[in-house]
Amino acid sequence: MKLGLLTAPFEDTALSEVAGWAKSSGFSALEIACWPASGGEKRRYAGTSHINVDGLSASKGKDIVEMLGGQGIEISGLGYYPNPLHADTGHRDEVIGHLKKVITAAGGMGIGVVNTFVGGDRTLNVDENWARAQDIFAPIVKHASDAGVKLCFENCPMIFSYDEWPGGHNIAYSPKIWRRIFEEWGDDVGMNFDPSHLIWQFIDQTRFIKEFGPYMGHVHAKDLMIDRDGLYENGIISAGMGWQIPRLCGLGDVDWSDFFSGLYLAGYDGPIIIEHEDRLFEGTDDKVKRGFLLARDVLQPYIK
Repeated sequence: MKLGLLTAPFEDTALSEVAGWAKSSGFSALEIACWPASGGEKRRYAGTSHINVDGLSASKGKDIVEMLGGQGIEISGLGYYPNPLHADTGHRDEVIGHLKKVITAAGGMGIGVVNTFVGGDRTLNVDENWARAQDIFAPIVKHASDAGVKLCFENCPMIFSYDEWPGGHNIAYSPKIWRRIFEEWGDDVGMNFDPSHLIWQFIDQTRFIKEFGPYMGHVHAKDLMIDRDGLYENGIISAGMGWQIPRLCGLGDVDWSDFFSGLYLAGYDGPIIIEHEDRLFEGTDDKVKRGFLLARDVLQPYIK
């Protein structure tokens, strides 16, 4: 295993500088945020473009890989997390077009993983969204396979605010849907596993990793704290709003010993990428870095 971080919180810092700090701080891998360089994404922890994939040549891409390798940093994957099942067809076409560019860039760079979302139309039920996903993703999955890239979907429901209510912006959150995903596309796709999203859904982590561990192609390390007063106030029908609080590793309710035990038992030996979404450690680069270092110290003893 290698410990690393997702570059998204460093939106104003050059990739080479992020890599230099990461290596000096004991990290050895980066998941590189690849939103459109033109901007436009306003969601928290989205919009960072550390590699501009528009027109990226294979030689330029390999230069980036070599630059990072020279600093002792591996690329765990390229990350772009839009909503390919959005209700607006124009929005869908735009983000799918960019997702394909990210996949092409990864293939040219020799990077085997692109992390993303299945997406979801919040006004449709899960089965209706799944029917749309089958049609939309068939050519995307083929494009990734042809490029030598595994598309890894994150298991985040994407429901944090009322503009994502009531169905969320990503249907790949429950075992039922994950079984459908792997039945549909098999080994051409994988899971980008984040344990924090199991906590507030009350999904058993041990059982989940036992079932889906063999399909995990990439792993995020993020914690989550359930605010019991918020849960009491809002109730479970609120789907986590008002009581699910993203935290850095060790500050929430994830059982990290069980997490690593399950991954080792499942045979996962890939990157562990810290995802920083903790409001208590944001606002300045120094706070963000402090948060990553705190998470590093919690996880490092498990990684050999």
